[in-house]
Amino acid sequence: MKSPARSWSPKNVWTDQRVETIIGNLLRTGVLLSGAIVLFGGILYLLQYGHLSAHYSGFNANRAELHAVGPVIRQAFHLDSRAIIQLGLLLLIATPVVRVAFSIVAFALERDWLYVWVALIVFAILMFSLFGPAL
Repeated sequence: MKSPARSWSPKNVWTDQRVETIIGNLLRTGVLLSGAIVLFGGILYLLQYGHLSAHYSGFNANRAELHAVGPVIRQAFHLDSRAIIQLGLLLLIATPVVRVAFSIVAFALERDWLYVWVALIVFAILMFSLFGPAL
């Protein structure tokens, strides 16, 4: 005997348990990937600069080319160890932002409009805290 056919709807696909599983995997993957990138950048940094002695008289932590996402990605592809570390840290910061963006989509597919609005407010706060007056 055949089982009765179930019609497809977003409610059938996006259960709360499935959304929680996807969000957990998203966060786990983001943290592990960013940690691996930072570790790779740290090892590369030690290979490139580990033989140099530290000069404590003048500390310059600012590199102008690493203040924006585009140059960080460009420098990371050129195997600049500091840019690779910065890229890993940017990915770590982006992970919860992506989680909130995914939550907005998931709540919209579930047609849970109250949580869509709450997630949108959280997303707006995150964007303002990251980009501030530049928005």
